[in-house]
Amino acid sequence: MMLREETAVAASALPLAEFRDHLRLGTGFGDVGAEDAALEAYLRAAMAAIEGRTAKALLARDFVLSVEAWRESAVQALPVAPVISVFEMQLVDRAGVITVIEPVRYRLVEDMQRPRLEALGVSLPTIPVGGTAQIRFTGGFGPRWTDLPVDLAQAVFLLAAQYFELRHDSAGAGSEMPFGVLALIERWRTVRMLGGRG
Repeated sequence: MMLREETAVAASALPLAEFRDHLRLGTGFGDVGAEDAALEAYLRAAMAAIEGRTAKALLARDFVLSVEAWRESAVQALPVAPVISVFEMQLVDRAGVITVIEPVRYRLVEDMQRPRLEALGVSLPTIPVGGTAQIRFTGGFGPRWTDLPVDLAQAVFLLAAQYFELRHDSAGAGSEMPFGVLALIERWRTVRMLGGRG
């Protein structure tokens, strides 16, 4: 199984002005905006860390999941949540020939912990020997920062602020995730049971 992001979060979706206010950086100077690239990098790094801890996609973007075999014959769990839509499933044989599967043969079962693709018949389409199934989907809470739950948005700000404060700390002291961030994201963490099934 391999998950790949096909699109990235646009810079315009990131709350740079709000993050600047959160850090209480000065305003009214001629160089306002000079640190925007660094602030964007801290926000992206904090988002990636929180997404890794929670298995949640924060801001909407497109993903492709490639699998060589279905986890179950009629159900395939998707590795991130929430999933907004599944917009394509295709089978790719070992020669690279692509067969697009009609959407009437499967459906998305939305779930905040374990979204999944479910067959609308007896089973999902048979994956060719030596080939893969590729599922393209859009995951995330929405395209705008205001679509995020308040606690996750605050966790990103707190963690990004720590990265900003420690930007000159070459030793990396205090680089672990702060307790406040862990407390904010705890309810969003995915509990995996039965080897990921369910």
